[in-house]
Amino acid sequence: MEFKMTAKTFLGLEEVLASELLGLGANNIQIERRAVSFTGDKVLMYKANLHCRTASRILKPILTFEASNPDEVYKQVKQIDWNDYLSVDQTFMVHSTVHSDTFNHSKFVAYRVKDAIVDYFNEKSGKRPSVNLDYPDLILNIHISQRSCTLSLDSSGESLHKRGYRVAQTEAPLNEALAAGMLLMADWDGKSDFIDPMCGSGTLLIEAALIALNIPPGIFRSEFAFEKWTDFDRKLFDMLYNDDSQERPFNFKIYGSDISSRAVRIAEQNIKSAGLSQCIELKTVSIQQIETPSSQCLLVTNPPYGERIASDDIFELYASLGSMLKHKFAGSTAWIISSHEECLQRIGLKPSKKIKLLNGALDCRYNRYDIFSGKRNEHLGSKQGS
Repeated sequence: MEFKMTAKTFLGLEEVLASELLGLGANNIQIERRAVSFTGDKVLMYKANLHCRTASRILKPILTFEASNPDEVYKQVKQIDWNDYLSVDQTFMVHSTVHSDTFNHSKFVAYRVKDAIVDYFNEKSGKRPSVNLDYPDLILNIHISQRSCTLSLDSSGESLHKRGYRVAQTEAPLNEALAAGMLLMADWDGKSDFIDPMCGSGTLLIEAALIALNIPPGIFRSEFAFEKWTDFDRKLFDMLYNDDSQERPFNFKIYGSDISSRAVRIAEQNIKSAGLSQCIELKTVSIQQIETPSSQCLLVTNPPYGERIASDDIFELYASLGSMLKHKFAGSTAWIISSHEECLQRIGLKPSKKIKLLNGALDCRYNRYDIFSGKRNEHLGSKQGS
C-alpha cells in the first residue's frame, strides 16, 4: 500500500534528492523548499533511508490539518488513535518546525503535541508513555507553515547525513549529504580517476568511493527509527540491508591529499572505518606539488574559506589552485566550493557553471571549471570549427 512521505534535505540539494528518489521507484515526486514529497510503500521507505545520499530524514505524515493556536493543535492530535503507533510502555519525543506569524514558540507547540498524546493514554487506561529525549521508541515531527500543520512519524532518527563511518574530524568537516550532493551534481559516476587536493577529513573521498562502488550510505548506521515501530518488518529490512546486487566494480583510483599531515591521518582513519582503503590513496603534499593522476579525471574540492587564514595567504592558495589546474589538469573538469567570492576570482579561470549551495550557515558558490590546453578563445574556436 502506497502512502505519502517527505524527504528532508539541505538547501540546494532538492533536485538531486528528487532524482535519487525517482531512481528508487518513488511516485508523485514534488520538489519543495529543503524537502521532496513523494509516495511509495514500506519497501521504498526502508530503501530511501538506506540509499538516499542527500536526504537528512524521511518523514511519514499521519495527520494534516489547519490550526490557528496551540490548543487547536492539541485537539487535533488527541483525536488520533495513538495505540496504532505507541504503547504506554514505550517512550517518545516531539520535534517541531514552525514558520508562522500565528505560532510564536515552536517548543510550546511540541509541548502541546506531547500533552495531547499523554492525555489520550491517561484517559484511556490511566497510564501514560514517557518522554525520552535521548533514545525514544517513537520520534514525531510537527511542521507548521502559517496555519497548515503536518504531524509525521520520523522514520530515520538521527539525521541521515551522519553516516556512521566518521571516527575523527578536522575543524570544519563537510556535511556528508552536501559532499554527496556536490559529487552527484558533478556527474561523478566512478568512470574515471577522482582527486581532492585539499581533502581534510576525507568526506569527499569517502562519498566518491561509495558512489563509485554503488554502496548504500545507510549501511554504516547502527539503527533507524522505524526499527522500533509497531509494524516494523525485520525480515524485509534484513533482505534490503544485505542486498549487495547493485554494487559495482571500480576500475580507477581516488586520490586525496592535504598539506596538513594531521588532516591526512584523520582522513586515513575515516577511510579505514568505512572499509574503503583499497580504492583511496592518500598523500601529504601542498597544492604546488600535486600531480595529475591521469589524462582525464574529476577534481572536486572544498578549500579553506579564509575564516582561519590571513587574507594574503588565502588568496595565494586559490591562485596556486588555479595555476595547478591550468598547468597540470588539461582535459579534466574541476568543481570548487567556497563562500569567498574574491577567493574564487583568484583562481583565474572562468567557471562554466555556478551553483548556489549552503555549507552550514555559509552561502557558497559551487563552480565548475573545464580545463583545456592553450587560451580559452582558441579552445572555443576549435570547438565551433569541429
